Amino acid sequence: MKRFGSRLAAMAVAALVAAGVTYYVTRGSTVHGPSLEGPMAAFELFETPRPAPEITFSDAAGNSLSLGDFAGRVVLVNFWATWCAPCVREMPSLDRLQAALGGDDFQVVTLSLDRGGPDQVEPFFDQHGIEHLDAYFDPMGAAPRAFEAMGLPTTVLVDGEGRWVGSLAGDTEWDSREAQDLIRYVRDGA
Repeated sequence: MKRFGSRLAAMAVAALVAAGVTYYVTRGSTVHGPSLEGPMAAFELFETPRPAPEITFSDAAGNSLSLGDFAGRVVLVNFWATWCAPCVREMPSLDRLQAALGGDDFQVVTLSLDRGGPDQVEPFFDQHGIEHLDAYFDPMGAAPRAFEAMGLPTTVLVDGEGRWVGSLAGDTEWDSREAQDLIRYVRDGA
């Protein structure tokens, strides 16, 4: 009878250990990846990063740019338009994310599809108190097609080596703890 009790206790300990390991792995530890919960639940993190498509776009001064101009930085590229209600809803959170993490190793690139260019977007930024983002433009919509975006807003994450690591279709809270953890995870090469 004692042997049966010892086996039962050993099985219970093994089950608890397995449950603990499962909890640790699924909660997104830094060893296994970021936590894609809450606002990041819809983010698709690719198992293997893909080469980012070559895209070109312009800044407010009309200069032609590409993702190569941000080499060495993690770049969160947001495809949006002023007429898109979910885009308008999430823009302040992108601004707060840029304020919190933007710098030499991270940049939010808001790529407007508005045909009115700076004349349409700059008043929008002023009206909505967008202070930390630069406006970029792709009025022909070539960049979202290259990234297989099916609608607006769509946001793609590109690592410092120019690899597309994941995407999110729809709006979310980009300044949330979960979003910032995802950016840090990609930025820090965890």
